[in-house]
Amino acid sequence: MDSAEYSYSVKSEISGFNEQNPRNWIDALKVSIGELKNRNAAAVASLQAIGIAGHMHGAILLDKNDEILHPCILWNDTRSYKQASILDQDVKLQEITGNIIFPGFTAPKLLWIQENKPEIFSKVAKVLLPASYLGFYLTGDFFMDMSDAAGTSWLDVGNRCWSDYALNAGNMRSDQMPDLLEGSQIASSVSKFIANELGIPRGVSVVAGAGDNAAAACGVGIMQEGQGFVSLGTSGVLLTARDAYTPLAQSAVHTFCHAIPKTWYQMGVILSATDSLNWLSSVTGKSPIKLSEGLTHKINGPSSEKFYPYLSGERTPLNDAHIRGGFVGLSTNSNQTKLTQAVMEGVAFALRDCMEVLKKAGPCPDQLLAIGGGSHSRFWLETIATALNKAIACPIDGEYGAAMGAARLAILGKTSEPIKNILSQPTIAETIEPRRDLIDLYCEAFTRYKNAPFHLKNIQ
Repeated sequence: MDSAEYSYSVKSEISGFNEQNPRNWIDALKVSIGELKNRNAAAVASLQAIGIAGHMHGAILLDKNDEILHPCILWNDTRSYKQASILDQDVKLQEITGNIIFPGFTAPKLLWIQENKPEIFSKVAKVLLPASYLGFYLTGDFFMDMSDAAGTSWLDVGNRCWSDYALNAGNMRSDQMPDLLEGSQIASSVSKFIANELGIPRGVSVVAGAGDNAAAACGVGIMQEGQGFVSLGTSGVLLTARDAYTPLAQSAVHTFCHAIPKTWYQMGVILSATDSLNWLSSVTGKSPIKLSEGLTHKINGPSSEKFYPYLSGERTPLNDAHIRGGFVGLSTNSNQTKLTQAVMEGVAFALRDCMEVLKKAGPCPDQLLAIGGGSHSRFWLETIATALNKAIACPIDGEYGAAMGAARLAILGKTSEPIKNILSQPTIAETIEPRRDLIDLYCEAFTRYKNAPFHLKNIQ
């Protein structure tokens, strides 16, 4: 197994606005494949199938000539909060989509475009998400997998099809939507021109793939009821697989199609997980690793300082685009180490907030797999395990995120292997148990944490 990566920036010139140029993703693809060819030309030459994963909800608008009309409005963009609020008043729309309508979802973004840039809206011939845009680049065809489509607010999530009612509510048409496929279905093959441009074999199959969280679940084998993971990436995710469609929209729990047929998943999402630590890093001039050096290997109890990780608003369970983060309980004794601990605890408590509402939607796993960049911090994971009172299983070193899940979906699409043989769970290096001696203290600290966010909102 080999991997390559390429980074690109987010444009955030206005508060609440987050955009990317979709062409940056194509550049990243070209550079990454070039690196893989340089290191392992034989493996690239034997390539048979490609799986795609991308961040959900982003809106890529194409005109009738397939040209990009506007930068991609990202998942954590909250400009369309007014449009989301209007859509969210439609109870039938919630019933069809299985979710309340968050500002980060795709449908309100298009309403914002219609109201603020009508000249662009009038030219929209197709709406794609990041993964489906990469699929279009590779094949020239328009397709989207169910898990990605479930985050648009245009999908009938229970029946896994576009909803005419939802499309009409968002002033969209069915001909503006790509074809729907399950994640492991072969959509098409790489076009000859693109195969030559990338230097890969002709005839390589492209499967529909998945949205990033569904793909991550495939990467760690979270496929059925009783299995779940906690992800510490830019955002934070607490996800559990579901064998049936059991929405609980008003709780702000996300209920989406999984990347495999007849399966769904539910998750709580916080918008700033490692992003919170990265923010502290930016204002202190210290790297996240340096910030963590003052923390002991094991937790000793909750910090007297509290941090609220609402740097970009919040989703589960607050659904509030305007609430903002902050520290509470600062004193002359507060220092860099204590603030770092407070940030990690704030993320843990926000995940506990997610868990409390997930419990109302269905059973929660007794153990969670840990993935994402933040999962390399044992201190952080022990904090989360104790705050949630859940064991955290740490896979052996390796790539278990969305890229691995997309690759596994490609294997499923190209072979006749049973799903359980491909979407297996990783070997566990360590299981971090909650600190039984500290659970009560963290429960009390969580109660205090819960009492403050609304005060923070009121002082904006």
